[in-house]
Amino acid sequence: MSALPAGFTVRLASDVLVADGGRLLVGGSPLTAMRLSAQAHQMLVDNTICVTDEQTAHVAQRLLATNLGVPDLANVAEADADALTVVIPVRDRPAQLDRALGALTPLRSVVVDDASLDRSAVAAIAARHGARLLPLEANVGPAAARNAGAALVTTPFIAFVDSDVEVDATTLLMLTRHFADPQVCLVGPRITGVVRSERPRWFERYDVVASSLTLGEKSASVAPGSDVGWLPSACLVGRTSIVAGAFDESLRVGEDVDLVWRLVAQGHRVRYDPTIEAGHDTRTTLWSWLGRKAFYGSGSAKLAERHGDALAPAVLTPTFAAAAAALLLRNRWSGPSAAVGLAVGMRAVQKALPPTPDRRRVAGRLALRGLCWAVRQEASLLLRHWWPVAACGALASRNLRRAMATAVVVDSFVGLAEHRERTEHVSPFLLALGRRLDDAAYGTGLWWGAARAGSPTSLLPRRPHHLKRQAASLPHLPTVFRRGSNARGNCGARSPRGRESTRDPQGAGRPGDGPASI
Repeated sequence: MSALPAGFTVRLASDVLVADGGRLLVGGSPLTAMRLSAQAHQMLVDNTICVTDEQTAHVAQRLLATNLGVPDLANVAEADADALTVVIPVRDRPAQLDRALGALTPLRSVVVDDASLDRSAVAAIAARHGARLLPLEANVGPAAARNAGAALVTTPFIAFVDSDVEVDATTLLMLTRHFADPQVCLVGPRITGVVRSERPRWFERYDVVASSLTLGEKSASVAPGSDVGWLPSACLVGRTSIVAGAFDESLRVGEDVDLVWRLVAQGHRVRYDPTIEAGHDTRTTLWSWLGRKAFYGSGSAKLAERHGDALAPAVLTPTFAAAAAALLLRNRWSGPSAAVGLAVGMRAVQKALPPTPDRRRVAGRLALRGLCWAVRQEASLLLRHWWPVAACGALASRNLRRAMATAVVVDSFVGLAEHRERTEHVSPFLLALGRRLDDAAYGTGLWWGAARAGSPTSLLPRRPHHLKRQAASLPHLPTVFRRGSNARGNCGARSPRGRESTRDPQGAGRPGDGPASI
């Protein structure tokens, strides 16, 4: 693991629960309880740690790795314009390519024409903006096109930008600040939907509010089970020496998920920075919008072949799974069943946490959050991932109809809560309608992909993993260990919501990656 440079600053994430006088940190993703030694506690000043030596670098790395901390890049300079080259794969779309290239001045760009039907139009746009053109004789798909363009890049950093994305040079260069951390090899901004139509239709407005490519507002180290489990390849910036040629050319969907997870498995860090935004054009017809959702879902099966149950649509402990199901059913046993599940979960969390005066209070909060997350996950299973089977079963089962109705209420409430600050674009009714169509299209693609692959892996939930204790490499600090896990990863796959990934504190029954000590 590369050491953080002197002066690099990490601050605690805003949602971290600080207990026991600042000695216990609970939060991050996967959910982690970290017990600080007296020495490590003294390193945190105003919830911030500045790297000055090997010990502070170690603590800072642990905070970043668990998402308990986020980098503070206010005083970090971005790379010069001549250190970054942009690769744009395109097939036709001359107007969008013109807009994309116009925003990238003065960066050098490589346009990879992936066998456009009108090659002359693409060539004319590339020439107008002084971009290098690489024409391909056959259509190879975006992954292979990006690799072909990357082979021409000689700068230290490379950006992959799709032709329907508008992002300026300043924005891309700001992302290079993350490379002050030598372990970071790839970083992506927040992707937001942009409407180009003069009179946008309701689903275009919905996509502005709830784009599948928008991964939330929290900065994160990206990994399966993290708050952000992947990054869309619509806009990425990386180290050329690591990511050039790294896309799997056999994949035409989910290649971004596969790339990120392989990089993380190799020991690199991938970061998501929602403070920096790039605009992505919304689909202009209802069928193309729904088709894209189904296309995303169809990629889960191939990713499951490569990455196993990291693609699981839900991660549930038996205790919380039963309690959440009882709540969705809304029968006379729902309250008592949920109370028992909550008590059992709280007891398990309390046993896993380090002994502190307020351990019971912390365990209660985590158990409640875990139960709420289990309800969300099961609602998502019924409405999104399993809807074809659930809908058929509801024709014969009153209980299943009641559970699905409850799931709709839960999901609609979650949607309003998640997008409460952007509902000027779309009414609550249309937001709810968009979510149902989004789920139906994605679930259809998910089942189609699983059927073609002949494997149900991408449809099956799993229990949390359990990791063995791992000793820290530095002798100066007490043992670092992590046990348990509640990771969840969804391909271009979806989390409980339309986003392809989201936080998963479900395992609050076994808090996140369990207690850790530094």
